[in-house]
Amino acid sequence: MDAEMVTLRLVWTEEADRDLPLPSYATAGAAGADLRANFPPGARGGVTVDPGARVLVPTGLRLEIPPGYEVQIRPRSGLALKHGITLPNSPGTIDSDYRGDLGVIVMNAGDALFEIAHGDRIAQMVLAPVVRADFTLVDALDETARGAGGFGSTGRV
Repeated sequence: MDAEMVTLRLVWTEEADRDLPLPSYATAGAAGADLRANFPPGARGGVTVDPGARVLVPTGLRLEIPPGYEVQIRPRSGLALKHGITLPNSPGTIDSDYRGDLGVIVMNAGDALFEIAHGDRIAQMVLAPVVRADFTLVDALDETARGAGGFGSTGRV
């Protein structure tokens, strides 16, 4: 079964390098499209991220997300495994009514300096449907077999 196609409109920011590729899916079955670092002129040499530090990496893009959807920003597994590079608010959510610049908060959880170069793939974005809740206060909740069991309730220590 083929995935549903939804149009996600993009515009370049004023200082973006328009020669870099737009977000794209690496394979036919990929859920996330790769996002690239797109530094403004004067910063195209990239950035060094110290261990434990966070930086906001520009993508050079602004999005128009259709109503009823969100874009989730997620880490790239290879960067996480090999270098400890992650996104501290993962998955980050971009709401459909946001029209500002798309930046990615990148954190170095590794033990060595990490260089992010202009054009590097730094994260993935996933377009996902949103279901909104109708919040209703009630006197009691339905019982379940699990009940109030929380962390560790599976019996494994």
